[in-house]
Order: sequence, then structure tokens, then C-alpha cells
Amino acid sequence: MVQKIAYWVSTGIVCLALFGSLTYLTGSEQVVAGFAKAGYPQYLRIILGIAKPVAAVVLLLPGFALLKEWAYAGVTFALAMATISSYVSEGGATWIMPPLLLALLALSYVMRPPNRRLTGGLASKAYVAT
Repeated sequence: MVQKIAYWVSTGIVCLALFGSLTYLTGSEQVVAGFAKAGYPQYLRIILGIAKPVAAVVLLLPGFALLKEWAYAGVTFALAMATISSYVSEGGATWIMPPLLLALLALSYVMRPPNRRLTGGLASKAYVAT
């Protein structure tokens, strides 16, 4: 029961943050300036504004185990880069949010129930170099 609660709380918080990326699509002055300050091109804002909420939907829906693996990987990469970027460009205390979300994402990944894990296929085969 504790595992289930930990999974849903951590996944819920991460998905709320990912849905927050929809603001990237508004083109607000603050968002545009933030991407510019970090040195990112504006088209990345659009790509992330679409990809992050899609990843959140994939993480929340039942099934799609292989797609979930890709969503976890993509969000991990995005949050790792956000951690580095915000630390380098902003400093201060605001850089702590991406690594906190990354920790919650890791908790979500580890606490996944069996029906949300990739089974069979490549996940169950041991590859031994011969």
C-alpha cells in the first residue's frame, strides 16, 4: 500500500509540473526571456511545450509500458538538462526545483506497480557476450 501511495504521489507531482510546461506555448514575455537567458533557441520552447505534457499523459495512462520507458527517459534527460541550465544561468535557490522533480521521477520509476512495467521481450532477456 505504501508503494502504491508513493508511486501515485510522486507521479502526480511530476505530471503536474510537466503539464505546467504548456505555458511554454503561450509565448509570454517571461517564458521567452527565460529561454533566451539560458541561451536556448525559441523552437525548443515549442518542442518541450508539447513533449512534456504528452509524456505526462503517457505516464498517467494504463498500459503502454514501452512508451512509458521512453517517457521516463525523455523526462529524465529534460530534467537533468534543466538542472544544469538553471544552475549555470540563474544561480540562487531556483535551480533546486529540477533536481527535486528528478528525484520524484526516480521515485515514481522505482515504485511503479508491476502492471506499469515493461515485461517480456528485451526486458526479460539476458544478453551475454559470447
